[in-house]
Amino acid sequence: MTERLRRRIGFEIELMAPPGVSRRTLAFDLAGRCGGSVRPVWHHDSEPSLVPGLGRFLHLTQGFEVRRADGSPLCTLVDDVTLLHGLDPRAPALPGWFRILTDDGRLLRLLAAQCDPASGPATVLEPAAKLWDAEVRQHGPIHRLDDPAGATIALAAPLSGERERPCEVITPPLASGHREALAELLGPARELGFTVPREAAVHLHFDGGPFRDPAALSNVIRLFAHWREPLRAVLATNPACRRLAPLPAPLVDAVAGTPTMTELRTAADAGDLTKYFDVNLTQVLAGTPPVRDTVEIRILPGMIDEGPITDRAALVELLLERCLDPAPLPAGADLLELAADALADRDQ
Repeated sequence: MTERLRRRIGFEIELMAPPGVSRRTLAFDLAGRCGGSVRPVWHHDSEPSLVPGLGRFLHLTQGFEVRRADGSPLCTLVDDVTLLHGLDPRAPALPGWFRILTDDGRLLRLLAAQCDPASGPATVLEPAAKLWDAEVRQHGPIHRLDDPAGATIALAAPLSGERERPCEVITPPLASGHREALAELLGPARELGFTVPREAAVHLHFDGGPFRDPAALSNVIRLFAHWREPLRAVLATNPACRRLAPLPAPLVDAVAGTPTMTELRTAADAGDLTKYFDVNLTQVLAGTPPVRDTVEIRILPGMIDEGPITDRAALVELLLERCLDPAPLPAGADLLELAADALADRDQ
């Protein structure tokens, strides 16, 4: 399919740097090419915990925001904990690479607001320590902040295991020139030796506003539920990609009729809907539009070439445009015929 993208789309493209290269390397390369600048930022994520009784650790890792010379955003480069293949878990941390760990989401957000990602592990927790009138103590390579009662608030620890190599490229919403914008990012990445990780995916973020209509949202649910396998086949979903799942049964059952938004939200709650499904609908199902109000398509395979990425995005765009038609998606319809009908309606 020839790219004919019309809508604003934000792209998330998962890559892997070669040994000795990092996402920081790519950030400064991109900034140098456009006369721009690099600013360290925090990336929020979580991982399973090995501590008994603690289900997961929340952590902040170092990312890099790249801006053009005029201050407009070019991209942000962050870690992705699902990318593991090819990394040496025994590799020591490189100088300057570290993370902050805690076990409470509210603490994580407070730490992100107070602590400077451009600092080092020895000093990064100091601003937070002042809030508790506490002292950061060093235990080997780890710096720990406890509250006055002795409860641990956060740890600053070296980032080992080559975790500087995973690189998720996050674009701002692109309204036009999608292919050219991606080429500006991915061409330098290819030159530096970046590759597609075994577990990689590409995610697409479409503006969520149009899908806050219950008829349109019901069609999106039908599309990703009833055409799940054809979608995964035509888009070539990566079978090694993590954090994908079919939409929960209560949500799928709800669109057998013509549900209201309230009924869809109730069904989503009953099905324990999170972002980690084939399509992330959590933002459009929120009662109040969030800052990042998008429908996120998560089943595109990992790619490092702008052409295949925008070609697949064009197909997804057409299918979502058909979902905006209030008529329910017809049962048994061919997936590509749905896209072709949407293209014909667009061109009229």
